[in-house]
Amino acid sequence: MTKLLHTADIHLDSPLHSLALRDEGLRDTVQTATRTAFTRIIDTALAENATLLITGDLFDGAARSAKTAAFLIAQLDRLRRAGIQVFYIKGNHDAENPITGAIDLPDNVHVFDGHGGMAQITGTDIWVHGVSFSGRHAPDSLLGKFAAPVPDAMNIAMLHSSLSGAQGHDDYAPCSVAELAQMGFDYWALGHIHKRQIHSTAPWVVMPGIPQGRDIGEAGAKSATLLTITDGRIAVEEVPTSAAEFMELSVDVTGLDGDDALRSHLRQSLRDLAAGLASDAGLVRLTIAGASPRKWQILRDQDMWLETAHGFARDTGKLWLDKVTFDLTAPDAAPSGAAVDELAQIMAQIQSEPGFAATLASTLDTILTEIPAHRRAALIPDETAAAGLGQALASAGATRIIAAMKGAAE
Repeated sequence: MTKLLHTADIHLDSPLHSLALRDEGLRDTVQTATRTAFTRIIDTALAENATLLITGDLFDGAARSAKTAAFLIAQLDRLRRAGIQVFYIKGNHDAENPITGAIDLPDNVHVFDGHGGMAQITGTDIWVHGVSFSGRHAPDSLLGKFAAPVPDAMNIAMLHSSLSGAQGHDDYAPCSVAELAQMGFDYWALGHIHKRQIHSTAPWVVMPGIPQGRDIGEAGAKSATLLTITDGRIAVEEVPTSAAEFMELSVDVTGLDGDDALRSHLRQSLRDLAAGLASDAGLVRLTIAGASPRKWQILRDQDMWLETAHGFARDTGKLWLDKVTFDLTAPDAAPSGAAVDELAQIMAQIQSEPGFAATLASTLDTILTEIPAHRRAALIPDETAAAGLGQALASAGATRIIAAMKGAAE
């Protein structure tokens, strides 16, 4: 029996986009999450005596860091001392990272180059084939660089590829699952797409996914893939790796009568979420939703409800609320009056005027330049988020005014 551990897209020292960095108790967990995930991968390889396969994007972009290099070498050297081999292909992020060409990895690490090649796992009839990226872009298929599988042996192929394309990922080394199946390899160890997926079991075609999610778009517990090879057959299982887990939770308040019932339901919902948490910490986006005749009173008092929800999350010892939103519906009661409705219309009209949008954008730009870069990235991770921030703030402000007026009438 032989074991192999397959991982990819580690993105060492890549920052997590979360406001949890503001929490002193969680800051270290969040800042070191990718290192923790990689350490757990090394721990698993040692515990299982498993050869390690790293199918690209070990590093994260062009940032040079002596600390990252030292950490990586120390972890890989743990495997060297245990006599465990490592096979590594470079992905698009590795190809642009100066560390990869500036340090000597331990001699138990076999790095495939851009020409492709194969190497044998010591003491077995298992051959590992791989092709690295030569540059940060690989617009064409790399399948032609693979040699034929070794006859009468187990053959593992390593490839960093977007396959036929995936939302949110650029096309790299494109190919289809059908093309991979025709190559004659027993297991395709893929990388690049951050969501785990088994595309085929005959042969195995496995995308292990990212071992540590970095934002809400990479939500859920993350893992590496452990292969157990017995008598020429491969069995596959997940092993958990993530230190922090991005999560979404919607709490339905429909039918709840009074604040006590809402508090009880909210507390229990967060406790249940914490009980099922696979990672050390959960970074939660909470939505309080549903139909409530007390909609405007809840929105009027939302600062109190925010503090209450944050307190319940902290009480679990595992959860931190990254964001709380309210998505409540209720029939408008007559006491609000025509004046409130007219004010709502006026505010909506003002928000739609180009001059208001331009002034708001300029004001936000001035404010955001005063925020430290790492926290600004957590607040607005991309241009789409930046464009929508002003509109969201304006809408939230208008809702607060209406809630203060309508809530007072309840």
